[in-house]
Amino acid sequence: MAKVVVTKMTFEPVYTQQAEIVERKGVGHPDTICDSLAEELSVELSRIYIEEFGAIMHHNVDKALLVGGVAEPIFGGGEVKVPIEIYLVGRAVDEVNGKRLPVEDIAVDVAKRWIGDNIRNLDPEKHVVIKPRIKPGSRDLIDLFMRFQRRREVPLANDTSFGVGFAPLDDLERVVLETERFLNSSEVKENHPEIGEDVKVMGVRVGNKIRITVACAFVSKYVSNLRDYLDKKEAVRERVMDLVSRLTDKEVEVFVNTADDPDSGSVYITVTGTSAEQGDDGQVGRGNRVNGLITPYRPMSLEAAAGKNPVSHIGKIYNVVANIIADRVVREIEEVEEAYCYMVSQIGRPINEPQVCDVKVRTSVDLKGIEEEVRKIAEEELSAMPETWKRFLSREFSVA
Repeated sequence: MAKVVVTKMTFEPVYTQQAEIVERKGVGHPDTICDSLAEELSVELSRIYIEEFGAIMHHNVDKALLVGGVAEPIFGGGEVKVPIEIYLVGRAVDEVNGKRLPVEDIAVDVAKRWIGDNIRNLDPEKHVVIKPRIKPGSRDLIDLFMRFQRRREVPLANDTSFGVGFAPLDDLERVVLETERFLNSSEVKENHPEIGEDVKVMGVRVGNKIRITVACAFVSKYVSNLRDYLDKKEAVRERVMDLVSRLTDKEVEVFVNTADDPDSGSVYITVTGTSAEQGDDGQVGRGNRVNGLITPYRPMSLEAAAGKNPVSHIGKIYNVVANIIADRVVREIEEVEEAYCYMVSQIGRPINEPQVCDVKVRTSVDLKGIEEEVRKIAEEELSAMPETWKRFLSREFSVA
């Protein structure tokens, strides 16, 4: 069994420090697009592997690169002149016992379907070119993966890596997360079709004052002229201000598209609702962590969880499970105000036997009174880890 360590936090809480920064990249941000396409491909491959071969085969399709296109947005319309290129790169078993699987064709289909479902004004046939570059994995990693599959044993870690998690979210983290979700909600899109999916939210807190800066790609065909753009931008600011004021009692300022220069006519309009059409490129792993946020004041892993196989890849599994452990500790143990969780694997060892699972708690009571409860939660989640892959396939976890 893994070594579970329970200790008290001895450092100042993030939310009481003088300054804090939190970021979230929305569904249409080029980095989030890459994360989402990689993860959707992993989910689809896993399902097909089960249908065709009876088990998930080795794969890590966690590399993707988006090369922005060229577009010419104008008020009331515009066009994409050079399409976006998306490279889907990774390793995946494409043959078992002489039966081949068209992995690259699957990658193209998955990407087009996700784009069509999630970015309303980006046409996956006209505006995007998908370029899969997926090859079989190395013999040693495939053998390591199949070793436990053949024996129906606990999966073996395919890397020596670590995962981290924390709970609960503080005021600024909730505000940033909910602001992006709100602007990309179906209710807001129905009333404000001019709001594209490329929404990035940066939150800064200094003392008790919060400043929210929103970068929002407006869709040009829904904006008739400069005056209309400015009115609609102000409407977005007011809606965000109303939302945030209900989420926190701190003093709040909201800014939208601060790079605009109305006097010169330079404003943030796009044909497709994403800067990927021209203004920005994207890559897996540069966006949100598995809790949906970028939190430099909290423990973070640089692992790109999206696209990694859900059975044995620690860079994916441990980051999600660490957050689950931290969340359960806070929710289920009344005396715990805050929890951090750190776990590290060793390649070739069972995934539920990390070298250490370190749970740090913030509590005013004697640690001895709650230590066993914390350890029990951690051990329960570690024991359940061999089945965690099922929750990835059902999309219970977001990794973007």
